Amino acid sequence: MKQIKYINFYIALVIAVSFIFLYTANIPSIQKFNNNFIDMYFNIRGEVPASQDIIIVDVDEPSLSKLGHWPWRRDKIAAIVDKLTKLGVGVIGFDMVFAEEDESSLKKVAASLGWDIKDARDYDREFAQSIANSPSILGYTLNMEQNFTNYYPNVNALFIEKNKPKGEFIPTAKGVTANIKVLQESAYSSGSFNMFPDADGVVRSVPMLFKLDGTIYPSLTLEMIRVALGAQIVTIEYDDLGINYLKIGDLHIPTDKNGRIFVDYAGAKKHYHYISALDIYEDKVTQKDIEGKIVLFGTSAPGLLDLRAIPFDQTIPGVEIHANVLDNILHQHFLQEPSNAVGVNILLIAGSTLMIGVLLSFSSPWMLLLLSLSFLGAFHLLLYNLMFEYGIVLNIIYPTLSMLVTIGALFFSNLFYQSSQKERILGKFAKKVSPAVAETLIKSGNVDFEADEKEVTVFFSDVRDFTSISEGFSSAHALIDYLNSYMSPMSEIIIKNEGTIDKYIGDAIMAYWNAPLQVADHADKALISALRQLEALAVLNQALKQDALPQIRIGIGIHTGAVVVGEMGSDNRSDYTIIGDTVNLGSRIEGLCKSYGVSIMISEDTKNRLQQRYKIREVDSVQVKGKKKAVKLYMVLGFGSFDQKEMIRETLYIRALEHYKAARYEEAKELFAILQESYHDRLFRLYHDRCKKFLKEGITLGNGVFKHVEK
Repeated sequence: MKQIKYINFYIALVIAVSFIFLYTANIPSIQKFNNNFIDMYFNIRGEVPASQDIIIVDVDEPSLSKLGHWPWRRDKIAAIVDKLTKLGVGVIGFDMVFAEEDESSLKKVAASLGWDIKDARDYDREFAQSIANSPSILGYTLNMEQNFTNYYPNVNALFIEKNKPKGEFIPTAKGVTANIKVLQESAYSSGSFNMFPDADGVVRSVPMLFKLDGTIYPSLTLEMIRVALGAQIVTIEYDDLGINYLKIGDLHIPTDKNGRIFVDYAGAKKHYHYISALDIYEDKVTQKDIEGKIVLFGTSAPGLLDLRAIPFDQTIPGVEIHANVLDNILHQHFLQEPSNAVGVNILLIAGSTLMIGVLLSFSSPWMLLLLSLSFLGAFHLLLYNLMFEYGIVLNIIYPTLSMLVTIGALFFSNLFYQSSQKERILGKFAKKVSPAVAETLIKSGNVDFEADEKEVTVFFSDVRDFTSISEGFSSAHALIDYLNSYMSPMSEIIIKNEGTIDKYIGDAIMAYWNAPLQVADHADKALISALRQLEALAVLNQALKQDALPQIRIGIGIHTGAVVVGEMGSDNRSDYTIIGDTVNLGSRIEGLCKSYGVSIMISEDTKNRLQQRYKIREVDSVQVKGKKKAVKLYMVLGFGSFDQKEMIRETLYIRALEHYKAARYEEAKELFAILQESYHDRLFRLYHDRCKKFLKEGITLGNGVFKHVEK
């Protein structure tokens, strides 16, 4: 399991690094999808209320139909401006440029005919007078590609740049197409209405500042706000990465490093209050409609070609984009791509991808696929909330693609690993554990084949006098059938009780409990298996007797302790097994069964971990070969507790054993003699003979510990 975690982590790391590289390469075709996600976020959020303080005076189709095709005579526009001024308008911003003189003026017509008419009307001057008497901000367009300038507009704002690092961040123009001189000089101020769509044609951000020949020029909306606030100074605050924000009075305007405001659109077209220019011209509006309002003079007529695309709408009048910008600034609700966005986005790609790698390192691939997709959804919810609750716009597409690729790669990697793990588990455990346990191992995927220390209960069994038995068979085939008739039911009992068969050693069986799966009561399960084997053996011996085959007697040794468990062997051949002193001692205990005439013998460590009740008798305290520490051994006679009759025997045995341990061999010998005569138990005879020998040879055991010199 650890191996697949490491593999998943490295795969996720490689994918994260790859997408970080792609992100820094800034590939337009991929960035386009990022913009699509931003548009999707807008549409999920839906429209929000638009400011009632912003009005669009619209050169619409009815206006064109009644007042004539565009451009109108300047006296008509002057009349509209005068009416707006009379109604108490707060500020007027023109989303258009009057770069040429009005050739329809009577003065112009008369001059073209060679007439000198003193009082001939000059519509440009009439319009200029209206502008001078109104809070009008004219618009102009900066030429970013063409080196053309007809007139340099005055800049009334004072721009102060603070903490500016090296380099230029404000977009630089090559020229400007401004209003004719008479209009430009009459207006209090003016600003650029340039806006640049992204590669897919959608306008998502609008520049607030431009530079031309070293001079900073404001956007139309920025200048309208400055004039409305009555401020002169615009502070441009930089950080190490570029422009951080603009400040006008108490208003902060966060921008990207190039001074662009990311527009938080309120909705689709016609979301702001539109008033037809014709209605103004024909006095169909009231002072309540106009007084103190911010007015944008623009057009929605399709024929005038000022239609743009935004996340909500593909054909919104450009003037309404300016309305959204004004709304954002006035009410201080902004979306901002932070100046350190590159670093943040790199951390976002790496963090989200590696998190997916971590998530896909646990449980089953299908469950983790669901979990990872849920994480992906939560990630988008986080970015959505950052965008609309905190105004922070981060990159969406690269973390998303990185996570999707990671999910796909690790999903199939985990499927492949699970399949190979299934084959490996089946290869290792198909004949060692029950099918249910094997299926549990496969489903859990928690088998760690690496060697590790763990407490287990070890089980060894051996057929007594098997060499003599085998000599009685005339063919190897018959001997194998005979041995299999014994091995099969014994193995089934071990497997049924959640044991793992480690190996068959001729006529011997080695098994253990609590690995590879946890078995809470592993000592009991091992002992239960031993007792059930004796029961099954009694039934088997009856069948063997009927077939005139040799009876089978076995000895079983059980010990509990720490072992090293895991995959062991050579590179070409290995097996999942256990090693350690616990295994060796378990084998020694089984070997001592024959010496004591016992069928099942357990160590004190196993006895202390038993949770059920059994008929247990202390056998001896011994020091086996190769061990310095004494081991207390017990025999198990059956399930439950001793009955009253059995307790008489056991009480007498305990008293005899106490004399033996205290080196009162005479008293012990007499009691063991009584026990042997009454019960004909080999253990009682062994102790009787041992006491007799000790008395004859003058031997005294220390602490009653008997040393076995044979295995």
